[in-house]
Amino acid sequence: MQHPENNKAYKGLAVNEGVENLPQVNPYASFHRQKRTLTAEQYVEGILKGDITLLGQAVTLVESQLPSDQVIAQQVIEKCLPYSGKSIRVGITGVPGAGKSSFIESLGTELCQQGKHLAVLAIDPSSERTKGSILGDKTRMNELSVQANAFIRPSPSAGSLGGVARKTRETIVLCEAAGFDTILIETVGVGQSETAAHSMVDFFLLLQVTGTGDELQGIKRGIMEMADGIAINKCDGNNIERAQAARVSFKNALALFPPTESGWKPYAETCSAVEKTGIMEVWQMVEKYIAFTHENGYFDHKRTQQAKYWMYETVNAHLLNSFYQNPEMEAMSKLMEQKVLNNEISSFIAASELINAYNHKQ
Repeated sequence: MQHPENNKAYKGLAVNEGVENLPQVNPYASFHRQKRTLTAEQYVEGILKGDITLLGQAVTLVESQLPSDQVIAQQVIEKCLPYSGKSIRVGITGVPGAGKSSFIESLGTELCQQGKHLAVLAIDPSSERTKGSILGDKTRMNELSVQANAFIRPSPSAGSLGGVARKTRETIVLCEAAGFDTILIETVGVGQSETAAHSMVDFFLLLQVTGTGDELQGIKRGIMEMADGIAINKCDGNNIERAQAARVSFKNALALFPPTESGWKPYAETCSAVEKTGIMEVWQMVEKYIAFTHENGYFDHKRTQQAKYWMYETVNAHLLNSFYQNPEMEAMSKLMEQKVLNNEISSFIAASELINAYNHKQ
């Protein structure tokens, strides 16, 4: 191509000729290969061998909302189920700022150094507006994440009640099949619906912190009644005396509660995730509880009750999805909604008509 700038009239200026018909694709670049789709059998084989990469991919399948992924995920879970149930499951909850992630890292590192295989399922709160999550727990647990026998999986809560992702229970099955003997589940935080977390763990630990005013008012009675033990974190520096005083307060409060179904008497310990003091005393509390419930038979009874609970929870979730994903019901819902807004009918009558219409379509 001739450029006018190369005319002798333009002194000191020259433009090199370009290359005509440049290829639109770099011939030296490697083409991006499509991700290979694995079968359920291949996922299970890898999980049983302890392949962390395949375990992570299987968890992603479980969390996926795509129908095709769900089909494979359910097959994987079903095949892994006979290899599950051999771990100690511990749920950890607490007020925001109680140091749940720091506590889990300190405890998890100690357990890994003892030779335990640890899986941490950290539930990250999702935005109500964007539905997105930061999923930053793995980056905060720097010391634990480099342990060879640790698996950290942050998951979005995605609006789930109880501060636990809907698929967490199924993820537990996969982790147990992969050989993890200890599973820690970190919930979003204390709320009025921690039942979901409580119904999938063997020991429910309530993490508390002092210096927030009236510590006993910081936790509602409902969550304290569900707790199998309390750990008062940040017992270090100038906070030691307050932490010790809070321990006495919680001990007295727990004594006022009615006896637990397991026969176990919950108590409180103090610890510091930063200084790593009192951490193993908290774990010894967990081990005492596990031994106690194994001896009186409550451990197996509780797991049986949990399995029944999640069967009905799965039915409820399926019915909800079946209702809201039905195009006819979606159109009728908008019509009923408009009638309610126009004060033509009450909310209860509108709901009744929707349910009756749905039942007739089944």
